[in-house]
Amino acid sequence: MSNNSSDDIGAFLTGFVVGGLVGAAVALILAPQSGAETREQIRQKGIELREQGEESLAEARARTEAAAAEARARAEKLAAEAKTRAEHVAAEARTRTEELTKQGRVVIEEQRAKLQDAFEAGKKAMTTPKGGAASDSEAAV
Repeated sequence: MSNNSSDDIGAFLTGFVVGGLVGAAVALILAPQSGAETREQIRQKGIELREQGEESLAEARARTEAAAAEARARAEKLAAEAKTRAEHVAAEARTRTEELTKQGRVVIEEQRAKLQDAFEAGKKAMTTPKGGAASDSEAAV
Protein backbone atom coordinates (compact mmCIF):
# COMPACT_ATOMS: atom_id res chain seq x y z
CA MET A 1 0.00 0.00 0.00
CA SER A 2 2.71 2.46 0.97
CA ASN A 3 4.54 1.83 -2.31
CA ASN A 4 1.43 2.63 -4.31
CA SER A 5 0.82 5.85 -2.38
CA SER A 6 4.40 7.06 -2.77
CA ASP A 7 4.26 6.24 -6.50
CA ASP A 8 1.07 8.31 -6.80
CA ILE A 9 2.68 11.23 -4.97
CA GLY A 10 5.78 11.02 -7.16
CA ALA A 11 3.68 10.96 -10.33
CA PHE A 12 1.64 13.92 -9.13
CA LEU A 13 4.74 15.95 -8.29
CA THR A 14 6.35 15.14 -11.63
CA GLY A 15 3.21 16.17 -13.50
CA PHE A 16 2.95 19.34 -11.44
CA VAL A 17 6.53 20.39 -12.16
CA VAL A 18 6.33 19.55 -15.87
CA GLY A 19 3.00 21.37 -16.20
CA GLY A 20 4.43 24.40 -14.44
CA LEU A 21 7.43 24.48 -16.74
CA VAL A 22 5.33 24.17 -19.88
CA GLY A 23 2.86 26.82 -18.70
CA ALA A 24 5.63 29.22 -17.73
CA ALA A 25 7.44 28.74 -21.03
CA VAL A 26 4.28 29.34 -23.08
CA ALA A 27 3.37 32.43 -21.05
CA LEU A 28 6.84 33.90 -21.43
CA ILE A 29 7.08 33.22 -25.12
CA LEU A 30 3.69 34.78 -25.85
CA ALA A 31 4.22 37.81 -23.60
CA PRO A 32 5.14 41.07 -25.38
CA GLN A 33 8.55 41.74 -23.77
CA SER A 34 12.12 42.25 -24.88
CA GLY A 35 14.41 39.23 -25.17
CA ALA A 36 16.42 40.25 -22.09
CA GLU A 37 13.28 40.57 -19.97
CA THR A 38 11.99 37.23 -21.24
CA ARG A 39 15.30 35.50 -20.48
CA GLU A 40 15.32 36.99 -16.97
CA GLN A 41 11.75 35.83 -16.37
CA ILE A 42 12.64 32.35 -17.64
CA ARG A 43 15.64 32.27 -15.31
CA GLN A 44 13.52 33.42 -12.34
CA LYS A 45 10.81 30.85 -13.09
CA GLY A 46 13.48 28.15 -13.37
CA ILE A 47 14.86 29.11 -9.96
CA GLU A 48 11.35 29.18 -8.51
CA LEU A 49 10.45 25.78 -9.92
CA ARG A 50 13.75 24.26 -8.75
CA GLU A 51 13.05 25.52 -5.22
CA GLN A 52 9.53 24.11 -5.36
CA GLY A 53 10.92 20.77 -6.56
CA GLU A 54 13.47 20.72 -3.73
CA GLU A 55 10.73 21.50 -1.21
CA SER A 56 8.53 18.74 -2.61
CA LEU A 57 11.43 16.31 -2.48
CA ALA A 58 12.20 17.27 1.12
CA GLU A 59 8.54 16.76 2.06
CA ALA A 60 8.46 13.37 0.35
CA ARG A 61 11.64 12.32 2.18
CA ALA A 62 10.21 13.48 5.50
CA ARG A 63 7.00 11.50 4.90
CA THR A 64 8.99 8.43 3.89
CA GLU A 65 11.18 8.66 6.99
CA ALA A 66 8.14 9.13 9.21
CA ALA A 67 6.44 6.10 7.65
CA ALA A 68 9.61 4.03 8.10
CA ALA A 69 9.90 5.10 11.74
CA GLU A 70 6.25 4.21 12.33
CA ALA A 71 6.73 0.80 10.71
CA ARG A 72 9.82 0.18 12.86
CA ALA A 73 7.91 1.15 16.00
CA ARG A 74 5.04 -1.19 15.10
CA ALA A 75 7.45 -4.03 14.38
CA GLU A 76 9.20 -3.50 17.72
CA LYS A 77 5.86 -3.42 19.53
CA LEU A 78 4.73 -6.65 17.84
CA ALA A 79 8.06 -8.31 18.64
CA ALA A 80 7.75 -7.28 22.29
CA GLU A 81 4.19 -8.62 22.46
CA ALA A 82 5.26 -11.90 20.86
CA LYS A 83 8.13 -12.22 23.33
CA THR A 84 5.81 -11.57 26.27
CA ARG A 85 3.33 -14.17 25.01
CA ALA A 86 6.09 -16.71 24.45
CA GLU A 87 7.43 -16.14 27.97
CA HIS A 88 3.91 -16.55 29.38
CA VAL A 89 3.36 -19.80 27.47
CA ALA A 90 6.77 -21.10 28.58
CA ALA A 91 6.00 -20.27 32.21
CA GLU A 92 2.64 -22.06 31.98
CA ALA A 93 4.35 -25.06 30.40
CA ARG A 94 6.94 -25.17 33.21
CA THR A 95 4.22 -24.96 35.84
CA ARG A 96 2.17 -27.69 34.20
CA THR A 97 5.26 -29.89 33.81
CA GLU A 98 6.07 -29.48 37.50
CA GLU A 99 2.48 -30.37 38.46
CA LEU A 100 2.49 -33.47 36.26
CA THR A 101 5.89 -34.51 37.60
CA LYS A 102 4.61 -34.25 41.18
CA GLN A 103 1.48 -36.23 40.29
CA GLY A 104 3.62 -38.85 38.57
CA ARG A 105 5.85 -39.18 41.64
CA VAL A 106 2.80 -39.65 43.88
CA VAL A 107 1.39 -42.35 41.59
CA ILE A 108 4.77 -44.09 41.38
CA GLU A 109 5.16 -43.98 45.17
CA GLU A 110 1.65 -45.40 45.65
CA GLN A 111 2.35 -48.21 43.17
CA ARG A 112 5.72 -48.91 44.80
CA ALA A 113 4.05 -49.15 48.23
CA LYS A 114 1.37 -51.52 46.86
CA LEU A 115 4.04 -53.65 45.19
CA GLN A 116 6.10 -53.71 48.40
CA ASP A 117 3.02 -54.77 50.39
CA ALA A 118 2.25 -57.51 47.86
CA PHE A 119 5.86 -58.68 47.95
CA GLU A 120 5.86 -58.81 51.75
CA ALA A 121 2.53 -60.67 51.76
CA GLY A 122 3.88 -63.20 49.26
CA LYS A 123 7.06 -63.64 51.26
CA LYS A 124 5.07 -64.14 54.46
CA ALA A 125 2.78 -66.63 52.75
CA MET A 126 5.75 -68.69 51.63
CA THR A 127 7.38 -68.80 55.07
CA THR A 128 4.24 -69.53 57.09
CA PRO A 129 3.36 -73.26 57.09
CA LYS A 130 -0.12 -74.36 56.12
CA GLY A 131 -2.27 -75.36 59.01
CA GLY A 132 0.45 -74.60 61.55
CA ALA A 133 2.55 -77.66 60.65
CA ALA A 134 6.06 -77.39 59.39
CA SER A 135 6.53 -77.87 55.73
CA ASP A 136 8.18 -81.03 54.32
CA SER A 137 11.44 -79.30 53.76
CA GLU A 138 11.54 -78.00 57.35
CA ALA A 139 10.61 -81.40 58.80
CA ALA A 140 13.48 -83.09 57.05
CA VAL A 141 16.01 -80.80 58.61
